[in-house]
Amino acid sequence: MNFALVSRLLSVVMLILAFAFGTCMIVSYLADGESDGKIATEAFVAAMATSVVAAALLYGIGRRASRKFYKREALCVVGLGWLLASLLGSIPYLILVPEIGSSGAIFESASGLTTTGASVLSNLESLPPSLLFWRCLSQWIGGMGVVVFFVAILGFLGASAKMLYANEASGSLEEFAESRVQTTVLRLVYLYGGISAACCVALKVAGMSWFDAVCHMFATVSTGGFSTRSESIAAFNSPLIEWIIIFFMILCGVSFLLILRGMYRNTRYVKRNTEFVIYMGLIAVTSLLIAFDLRFEEKGYDLEQSVRAATFQVVSLMTTTGFATEDFALWSSLPKAFLLAAMVIGGCSGSTAGGIKVVRLVVAFKVCMMSIERSFRRRVIRPIRLNERTLSEQSSQDVMVYLVLASAIVIVSLELISLIDPGHLLDTNLSSVLACFFNIGP
Repeated sequence: MNFALVSRLLSVVMLILAFAFGTCMIVSYLADGESDGKIATEAFVAAMATSVVAAALLYGIGRRASRKFYKREALCVVGLGWLLASLLGSIPYLILVPEIGSSGAIFESASGLTTTGASVLSNLESLPPSLLFWRCLSQWIGGMGVVVFFVAILGFLGASAKMLYANEASGSLEEFAESRVQTTVLRLVYLYGGISAACCVALKVAGMSWFDAVCHMFATVSTGGFSTRSESIAAFNSPLIEWIIIFFMILCGVSFLLILRGMYRNTRYVKRNTEFVIYMGLIAVTSLLIAFDLRFEEKGYDLEQSVRAATFQVVSLMTTTGFATEDFALWSSLPKAFLLAAMVIGGCSGSTAGGIKVVRLVVAFKVCMMSIERSFRRRVIRPIRLNERTLSEQSSQDVMVYLVLASAIVIVSLELISLIDPGHLLDTNLSSVLACFFNIGP
């Protein structure tokens, strides 16, 4: 294990966080009131100083590191990067909201950076604007991954950067076969920034203040779901804002590599992409079914409202964003069953969305169908194809192993939650485990 190089790479993550805390310090100076401004500024100064010191120490350890970089180093950087970032990100919460304790502060920080969106905070309107800004900014940083950002600016890794990106992102690496990894990752960062800018302007035009537009842009593009309001998007009571957020949630649930390919090369490939077609089909069908149920089974929903409410909640949960415009806990069991399925499925691989990912379910379905066929026709050897490419046996096996491990973790976690807090019903415990494990939030 090349620990020196791991330390050097982690120092870049710490510097990115220091820059983010510096930005929040400026927001505190501009937006916080006199009562909150001083302590908020001090909180972000403390967080920034800690990040800079940590970066200096880590860089000092790895300043003479060799450039030998293998898979175990990549896994170590990704894992430790998220852990250290979550610990440092908890400092503002510890200082500004001390009543939640260290566990609550770390939970809130980790929830933001992993774009989960679960929260231990309430009455958000009473919190300093700079802290609300940090909550949303942490999701935007975590959306593409801290690791992706610093891979984009590190040239000395060379081909090893592809390995690091592969352990951070869950998408296809087809683009890397045709260009340098830095070029491709930089294009991803530019695309992420471009979508973010468009989302922010659209929300501002729709009626949000600049502060709310920026914060909700962070949470929408990252599919994180933190809001500046306790009632989430419902607080704005604007159909236009809801449709804008629906559009950008759908867009950011699509593989960014696929979007790049459509922009630079072949739009036909996008239309024929199996994962994209199924992803859009699931959103459309599920939304229509829930809208139909709301229109004819629930009271108080006209046609437009039922379609908008159903579409918003389906997209929000399937992309694992977690925004809410309705109290869907009050809906009948059928819509809730569809929403539960949507939150487990998740978005596309290589997007900011969580969940199992559509492509894994497609591959698993094809593997199951092939196994059923072989039970009747043992001599048949039919390769599994996806997007006009033949999947290797190892790739198919990896998907099945992932699904088995994910199911095992969910079951064990459900048992532990039920043991620790037996006062809740089974469906509450199950939805809580799924919401945290698949980065959904609510």
